Amino acid sequence: MMTSYAHPEVLVSTDWVKENLGTPNIKLVEIDVDTKAYEAGHIPGAVGFNWQTQLQDQVRRDIISKEAFEKLVGDAGISPSDTVIVYGDNNNWFAAYGFWLFKIYGHKDVRLMNGGRVKWLNESDKQLVTDVPQPTPVQYKATGPHLEFRAMVPLVFEASKGGWNLVDVRSPDEFTGKVIAPPGMSETAQRGGHIPNAKSIPWSTAVAPDGTFKSANELRSIYIDQKGVDPNKQTIAYCRIGERSSHTWFVLKYLLGLENARNYDGSWTEYGNLVAAPIEKA
Repeated sequence: MMTSYAHPEVLVSTDWVKENLGTPNIKLVEIDVDTKAYEAGHIPGAVGFNWQTQLQDQVRRDIISKEAFEKLVGDAGISPSDTVIVYGDNNNWFAAYGFWLFKIYGHKDVRLMNGGRVKWLNESDKQLVTDVPQPTPVQYKATGPHLEFRAMVPLVFEASKGGWNLVDVRSPDEFTGKVIAPPGMSETAQRGGHIPNAKSIPWSTAVAPDGTFKSANELRSIYIDQKGVDPNKQTIAYCRIGERSSHTWFVLKYLLGLENARNYDGSWTEYGNLVAAPIEKA
């Protein structure tokens, strides 16, 4: 049995973060779908990134360019040699996306705070502040993009024919096509359903009630033993807009050790709008 995560070094506890506050070369980044939560209170010393406006290209539907990433991260006072700790709202969905983006642009030491904002908020010995850090900008040079972490449509089509693990991390109602998007969500598609040969494994099956990840043995039982994800196959995770699938990609690649795991960030809002793309409903 697998008693520990494949890459335990990419996770830190809230206690670890508290003990290391103010340590040079450890940089905290809160990543939210919008930054109202950050403005209301954040971990001391953390800078805030807005997932919608700062990590997404505002003209093309794409991740930000290498140059834009270098400017964003450099302006936050982060150097390539720093240890970056990301955390955020919604069970770290958007923080996991940020982790994925840091990896695409070659940052060596980036880690996720297990449990995210909610866990920090629920612990009486942890404080929040509203003052915004004013870091001294630095020159940041990225590498990559390292596209082995990302799946684009041609690869998704290939995976849909079989022989790959395709993991749909949305809700069961999204998977069957009963709904196209969760209530109140603006990003949507013209068709509901799922990619052929995908397995339905909602992202939430990976987390405990306090928002932390389940144990390595529990995760192995869910993904590999129960759902039949084959560790020897190439793997693609997808959701609706790429943030929940980043969370599951993190689980598959770093906690379970599926080295060939990719995140399809185009996800259902791309796939469900493609003309003539094969779709299943079940």
